[in-house]
Amino acid sequence: MSGIEWIVEAHGCDPSALADIDELRALFARLVEDLGLRPVAEAQWHQFPTTSSNLKGGITGLCLLAESHLACHTFPEHGSLCLNLFCCKPRPEWDFAAYLKMHFGAESVEVRRLERAYAPSLSSVRA
Repeated sequence: MSGIEWIVEAHGCDPSALADIDELRALFARLVEDLGLRPVAEAQWHQFPTTSSNLKGGITGLCLLAESHLACHTFPEHGSLCLNLFCCKPRPEWDFAAYLKMHFGAESVEVRRLERAYAPSLSSVRA
């Protein structure tokens, strides 16, 4: 048995979208709905203060799931969004790149998908 973890990094994003809590709430809601995730509580959000360059501060969000967690961190001053979703059971693929390009103006999106084994494989036990 294994879970799946996605580590997503989006660059070249629109700074105003990265500082918009409603945009991030919509992203979380879409992931929850599309992947059949089960939040155990309301997501928690923190927006950092306005930066010295007059950009609204970045946002950190966390949603605890029955399946594990969904977290994001935005950096408007760098035009980047970092997202992490860990599910204890396999889930279908989701088009992170298309969503982040459409809703956050991302110029590039890197998605790493890790299979998270819960027990060592037989080959690693013998090593």
